[in-house]
Amino acid sequence: MALRDKDSASGEAGAPQTAVARIVEAASANRVLLRRVGVMASVLIIGVSVFIFGRTLVKINFAQFESAFRATGADQIFLAIGLSCTSYVALTGYDSLALRHLGARVPYPLTALASFTSYAISFTLGFPLVTGGAVRFWIYGPAGLSAGRIASLTVVAGITFWLGMGLVLAIGFLFDASAIGEINKFPAIVNEGVGVALIAVLIAYLAWVTRLRARGRGVLLHFRLPGPLLTLGQTALGVVDVCAAAGALYVLLPKGHGVGYLAFSALYSFAAMLGIASHSPGGLGVFEATMLKGVGGSPDKLLASLLLFRVIYYVVPFVLALALLGAHEAVRRWRSLSEAIEKAQLEDE
Repeated sequence: MALRDKDSASGEAGAPQTAVARIVEAASANRVLLRRVGVMASVLIIGVSVFIFGRTLVKINFAQFESAFRATGADQIFLAIGLSCTSYVALTGYDSLALRHLGARVPYPLTALASFTSYAISFTLGFPLVTGGAVRFWIYGPAGLSAGRIASLTVVAGITFWLGMGLVLAIGFLFDASAIGEINKFPAIVNEGVGVALIAVLIAYLAWVTRLRARGRGVLLHFRLPGPLLTLGQTALGVVDVCAAAGALYVLLPKGHGVGYLAFSALYSFAAMLGIASHSPGGLGVFEATMLKGVGGSPDKLLASLLLFRVIYYVVPFVLALALLGAHEAVRRWRSLSEAIEKAQLEDE
């Protein structure tokens, strides 16, 4: 009888373990499936974009392209630079909000350096979770943040980016449905429906994080998402960033393009989303193909605008970020060397 009770207890104890093992196994299988679907989607996006972009390049008249490039006014370039700076300043707020959520205190100059350099590099090289996370670890690590906190910060900052793009896309579909219809060829009522659906998703996310905060629960292990107030702050900051970045390209467009800013911002958000989903470095090719297809008009003039935008918003910040990282590392090493020399002198005395 005792032996039977012992076996029964052992079986009862083993049942939860078996259930947990099955859950872990199912999660692993789903992860592999999702990874394969993601790779297939990336390949499909890149393939279609390369076809569209390549076909456009073949038809380019380089004389007209050069003429359009030179026709861009200094006022357009300065406006694009100013709006790009506004976008990157908003991006520094991503890290500030994430640090506040994590309860970590980091001086704003260091936060701004980490945020600017991580985004400037990840925008150009792609794979933001890897490249952006590595740059942040390089800067925040010596400041006392653990690898786990830096990873959480990178995820929270990424959510801010997606919330901003999602709301801009929703507003464009909802309030400028006819102009969006000229781009995607869908009826206005369909585009309005898409806008309502996107708004519903954002509201559902806000309700979800509010519920999680009320219950004191995390999403995974100890990782917690920002509460409702910080989520609203994330969304507002993301909208400022996306609208400024879209504006930087909008002011560079050739005259008479006929696309309103609201519809253009939605198109920009969609193109940026496709670029991120493709995992192409900086969305190169994917972003351009989407904009060329969406804006329409003369591809020669539009391509000149896109090239200028690439230089202003991607290339210049990337070079500046590398220079700032080098200077930051040099200053840090010099301080370490000075402290070591001072310590050695005190020991000799």
